[in-house]
Amino acid sequence: MKLLLRPARAAECPALSELCMRSKAYWGYDATFMEACRSELSVVPSDEIIVAEVDQHLAGIAQVKMSETLADLEKLFVDPVYIGKGLGRVLFEWCVQEACRLGSDRLMIEADPQAAPFYKRMGAKTVGTAPSASIQGRELPLLEYRIKG
Repeated sequence: MKLLLRPARAAECPALSELCMRSKAYWGYDATFMEACRSELSVVPSDEIIVAEVDQHLAGIAQVKMSETLADLEKLFVDPVYIGKGLGRVLFEWCVQEACRLGSDRLMIEADPQAAPFYKRMGAKTVGTAPSASIQGRELPLLEYRIKG
């Protein structure tokens, strides 16, 4: 398996948006739920997006943004074909490095409830909840990863 991490290309945004949708749907959400998430899962050109390419196929995506002095994990999605093969860990490690590079000592994560156990295995701790940007009334686990520096 040949893995390459590289910046996303603007022309890939539609394919990356569909990758995010497939990754979210992996957890068994119905079509109505998924459609409500479409806008939030859409990828637009940005300097902050990294793509994981495996054997020249789009396999994952990650994005970190700064808000004041905190880094926020905006996106981390793995194509279902690659779930369980270590790609999520590689992307998470990139997110931590990116947060550190941007000057933050913490990475904040509004996680899908199904993804929260993954982030906890990576070392993140639950610090509260955050309202879903897609589903009114839905609360998401809010996690924090402390960056050792």
